[in-house]
Amino acid sequence: MGRRLREQGWKIHSVVTRSQGTARRAVRSIGGGRGCSDLSPGVLVAPVILIAVPDSVIEEVTTRLASIGSADLDLQNRTVLHTSGALGSDVLARLKSLGAAVGSIHPLQSFSGLGIPDLEGRIFVIEGDPGAIRVARAITRALGGQPVHLPASSKPLYHAAATISAGHMLALEETAVRIFTSLGMKRHQALMAVSPLTRQVLENLEHLGARAAWTGPLARGDYSVIAMHEDALKALPLEYLQAYRAVSRLAARLLARDPDSVLRELATISSRADSQSKSIGVSA
Repeated sequence: MGRRLREQGWKIHSVVTRSQGTARRAVRSIGGGRGCSDLSPGVLVAPVILIAVPDSVIEEVTTRLASIGSADLDLQNRTVLHTSGALGSDVLARLKSLGAAVGSIHPLQSFSGLGIPDLEGRIFVIEGDPGAIRVARAITRALGGQPVHLPASSKPLYHAAATISAGHMLALEETAVRIFTSLGMKRHQALMAVSPLTRQVLENLEHLGARAAWTGPLARGDYSVIAMHEDALKALPLEYLQAYRAVSRLAARLLARDPDSVLRELATISSRADSQSKSIGVSA
């Protein structure tokens, strides 16, 4: 975000990280700013302070900024934003009490640490004080994003949805890749099999809608195939079968025309499979 903002004409004042070495590298990547390894009163000179740290240490950073602000100057005419997707601006309450406008800005974008992602067209969820929202909107516009204002109380559920669509989707894709490689495919072949398939489904979702894009044995009501799947997955770590069942139930609830009927069929399949497993265990 720092680099993209600098490219759009925003002046980068200070870049603060845990060490001088990482601060220098961050300044080189951003293309501007003064690298610092600790928070200091000079940081508060900037009219906008962006806290882009893990959620678990936002409060720690806030406390440190508040102690600097209360000792050296108040934070009138300052805007403080954090980039957490799950936390609201209330975590910055100590800075608000010193006069700062506080808020949050979360770009709905995966950051891998490799390269600078293009934020054009991305959703930015913003919330906070009126002044902070104005700054967050200006940042979003500068980055080519689309601002969406949500109340702070909605952010945990919003972030859960984002996690499902990214991190959990990755886990499911990697599950498929590892199953393919367990059957003898090379990893690059497995990726060649999975990636186009997933992209096509996502394109169908975008253009046709969820129900029309739904495919596979559950969509067709082919329960004998689902039973075969469950039986085959028993040879793998338990989480594979648990995930298959959970996602099947979720698909039934969201996409089936008669969810309750499909869920009953799935429960019968799983119950029968579990009973067979117990019987085999006893006979052994």
